[in-house]
Amino acid sequence: MRNLEGQLITVLGGGGFIGRYVVQRLLARGARVRIAQREPRQATFLKPLGGLGQTQFVAADVRNPASVARAVRGSDAVINLVGSFDDMQAVQAAGAKHVAEAVRDAGVRRLVHLSAIGADTNSPSAYGRSKGEGEAAVRAAFPGAVILRPSIVFGREDKFINRFATMIRMMPVVPVIAPAAKFQPVYAGDVADAAVAGLDASAAGRTFELGGPEVLTMAALQHWIAAAIGRKRLFVEVPDAVGAALASAIGWLPGAPITRDQWLMLQVANVVAGGSEGLAQLGIVPTALADVAEGWLVQYRRHGRFAQAAVQ
Repeated sequence: MRNLEGQLITVLGGGGFIGRYVVQRLLARGARVRIAQREPRQATFLKPLGGLGQTQFVAADVRNPASVARAVRGSDAVINLVGSFDDMQAVQAAGAKHVAEAVRDAGVRRLVHLSAIGADTNSPSAYGRSKGEGEAAVRAAFPGAVILRPSIVFGREDKFINRFATMIRMMPVVPVIAPAAKFQPVYAGDVADAAVAGLDASAAGRTFELGGPEVLTMAALQHWIAAAIGRKRLFVEVPDAVGAALASAIGWLPGAPITRDQWLMLQVANVVAGGSEGLAQLGIVPTALADVAEGWLVQYRRHGRFAQAAVQ
């Protein structure tokens, strides 16, 4: 366990899904944590996790360079977790550039930047392109930055496993879009451990792809969730031609099952590339979905934690 006693670590996006795990681990290691995000009040639930004066909250928007510069000033290290499925270019490309330049200009020694598997400046999806451009901007401004590329991240607060669990609970017939798409789901706690490990000087300038111990297809993942919550469902695999047409036709609508950009992202396997560095090189043993999901998927069972193991 890395000792960060007394160091000031600024976490951009610290009140988000992955951010809360990162902040908990930093506080446990004795760091002073400055949580920076657009609405700091949304992150104050983290304050009781630290000691008196161990947490700070500041307003910062990665789209505003001046606010980022104020947020990182005086830090020993910065961890940037900010991402978006909406304003992707401004947040994940330009915003990443603003963070890296502010860290450099402030004389901060270490930067950990959260990207994603599939980040590529030539990606057909806007999400992949913006992540790739963000990585390039970070490397240009701060060559010693550590870049983390996780696959789909799961945890109690996620919007991926929980979304499918809700759908499976409510629908007797479940359509499966892009059934052959591959993922290597990684636990949010493991991503947080990787972010903390990335603060070590030995990690400087390296890129790590983060995946869990299992590779699952979209279809297999949804079958697994159904079994885990005790719901017997009819799964209908949607042909790719129909899925693509659906994404193009209604993907722009609020609440659409899939957007055009998400469809494009699913055309590339979201798994750790062969030969890349990952959790093992950071000294982290990956956590399987089955090892932790019981703690929150129980809410989707017919009788909650009192449900029988038999499928219903």
